[in-house]
Parts: sequence; structure tokens; C-alpha cells
Amino acid sequence: MFSADQPLSNLSQIERNTLPTTSPARRYDLDWLRVIAILTLLFYHTGMIYVSWGWHIKSAEHSQPMEDVMRWLHRWRMPLLFFISGAGTYFALKRRSFGSYAGERVRRLFVPLVFGMFVIVPPQIYIEWLFRGRFAGSYADFYPEVFKFHIYHDGGTGGAFSWHHLWFICYLFFYSVLSIPVFMWLKSDSGQRFIDRIGRLIARPCGALWLVGLLLLNDVVLGGFFPNETHALVDDWAYFMKNLLLFWLGYILISRRDFWQTITDQRRYFLVATIICTVILYSARAFVGDDVIDKSKLLTTLYSFNSIGLTWFSVLATIGYGYRYLNVNRPVLQHLNEAVYPFYILHQTVIILIGYYVLTQTSLGVYSGFLVVSFSSLLTCVAIYLVLIRPFKVTRILFGLK
Repeated sequence: MFSADQPLSNLSQIERNTLPTTSPARRYDLDWLRVIAILTLLFYHTGMIYVSWGWHIKSAEHSQPMEDVMRWLHRWRMPLLFFISGAGTYFALKRRSFGSYAGERVRRLFVPLVFGMFVIVPPQIYIEWLFRGRFAGSYADFYPEVFKFHIYHDGGTGGAFSWHHLWFICYLFFYSVLSIPVFMWLKSDSGQRFIDRIGRLIARPCGALWLVGLLLLNDVVLGGFFPNETHALVDDWAYFMKNLLLFWLGYILISRRDFWQTITDQRRYFLVATIICTVILYSARAFVGDDVIDKSKLLTTLYSFNSIGLTWFSVLATIGYGYRYLNVNRPVLQHLNEAVYPFYILHQTVIILIGYYVLTQTSLGVYSGFLVVSFSSLLTCVAIYLVLIRPFKVTRILFGLK
């Protein structure tokens, strides 16, 4: 038997498994945050039409304020989703074996990825080719290009075979499968002792902030070889590993109930750290300039480190404040939580189709166009989900639903 004050690291794995727990089966705040993050993606990807960065279709007019907001969101939105995905994996593995988990990942990630690459993504490439004057025929004329399996390249060059925004599903599938040995180890005695050490670190004031060192180390080791995010897997190893680390950290920091409270209690520290990094981000661009930063390896490195700090600190702050204020169930949450995955799969294709019409057939400006494309895309995705996906078993399977 064990006493209440016996260190967890001194317990055997069997004894740990007999510990009483009051942990709920679900963290509702994580569901709310997932919904918020994916809804934010819709507005972010609509914004890509109206900023100076390259994308599939572009407005001739750009919005600098919109670009400034999106610059911050870029450092927060996908890292948060990978962290939440790691946290969700912890809860998933409490209910199923590793073999069952692997099969579930194939059904819910790999099947929608393949379906998306042949059905959801090709219309995006077709519209981009039309927009850039590369192609002038019908979609029926274009579609055979997909089966040539020539890889798409940024700017609409290359072929018509791509996963486009579904890179997130591809990476998450690889993370899930490749991490099974890691999660098996974390359940062992030595893995639990490792988590104990993490617990002692984050229990210190601002302790969780120091975990940013893992992300900084990844940037030092791989960032110089793979400086750009490509989402292409084979040449994206710095970004791939950064998000894999966030996936693992999500699993670890959700695996103990006392960790939840520690992160929540220290949420103000994380918010202050986020604000400091945000000020540095915008001050560097305003007072130093991109050209100066890009020409100096030291400034480039410091700017990159600050961006990584902003990512980690903002994720921690979001998780802390989310648990404090959003860990409540509402009847609508179950429906939103189911709809949000097919919504993600659909949203970029719908944005590009509607955006192409708005750009070529109307005279709407930046902000009026942004609002029309955003809310039209939102309503269209909801309608497709309600009418074509949710009621039918086949489409539910293809879109990764149970």
C-alpha cells in the first residue's frame, strides 16, 4: 500500500494505476478552444486573399492592419491545435489500447486525408490555375491532371497533386503513429519519473515557461537547415519537429490533474510573457525593419527565438485561461465538436471558390470582400455539413466522423 504523502516517483506502475482519480473524462475547455481555433482559421485563410503574402488567389488591394493581426495569429493558431491534439491523445489512450488507437487514427486521419487529396483539394488547384491564367478549360478537363501525380508547388506551378491545407491532418497522422512508442514509455515507471520531473519544474513560479528551451533547441539544431515552413513533410523538418514537441507537451501537461491547476494558477505569468514577446515582435518590425533583420544572422536568430517564445507562452496562457473560464459543458458543444473536423476539411476549398467569384465578378473592397467571403464560406460549410455529411454513413466515414 502507499501513503498519501509518498512521492509518486516511488510508486510502481501497478500502484499508480490503482491511484484514485477524480479527473473528468473530458476537458470541455479543450473542446471550446479547438472550435475557436478552427473557426479562427476560416477568417485567417480568408485574410490570406487580402494581405501581401503569397496565396492561391489574391486581391490587388492589401490590408496592412489585417496582415499585422495575422502575423500574431500565425504563431498561435496551429501550435495551439497541435497541443490540444496531444492532450486529446492522452484522454483517447485512457479509453483504448494502443492497437485500437492506431486503427482509429487510420480511420479518422488517413482516410479523410486520402479522400481530401482527390476530392477536396483539386478544386483549389483548378481555381488557382484559372486565376493565374494557366488553365482555361472546364473542371472535367482539369481533373485528370490530379492522376498524373505531379507535385504541386507554391505559386500554382508544378502539378495538381497536393494535400494543401490538409497538411495538418497528414502531420497529425504521422505524429499519432510515430508517438505510440513514446506514449508507451511515458506510461512506464521511467516515463512516470520523467513526468514527475516535469511536474517539479512547472510547479516553480513561471516554471512551465522554461519548457520553451525544447523548442529553442529544435530551432538551433534544425532551423538553419530548414528555415522555412513548407508543409511538404520531406523538407520541413524544423517545423515538423516543433509541432511534434508541442504534441508531446500537450500529452504530458494534461496527463496529471495537478498540472492543470498549476498552469491555471500561473496563467498571468504566461500572459505577461506573451505580451512582452508581442511587443518585441511588432517593435522589431517597426523600428528595425525586415530588411535589416534578414541581413543579420544574429538578429534573425533573436527574432526567431522571440517568435518561438511567443508561440509557447501564448499556448500556455490560452490553456490556463481556457481551463479557468471555458471548462463547462453546454448542449451545443457536442454538436460543434463533431462539426468542427469536417468544417476544417471543407473550409479552404469553400473560401477559394467563393473568393474567386468575389474577386472576378464583384468590385468589393478589402474589408467588404473579407466579410462577404468569410461569412458566406462559414454558412456554406455549415450547410454542407448539415445536408451532405452528418446524415450519411459514407460521408461521415470520409470526413473522419464516428
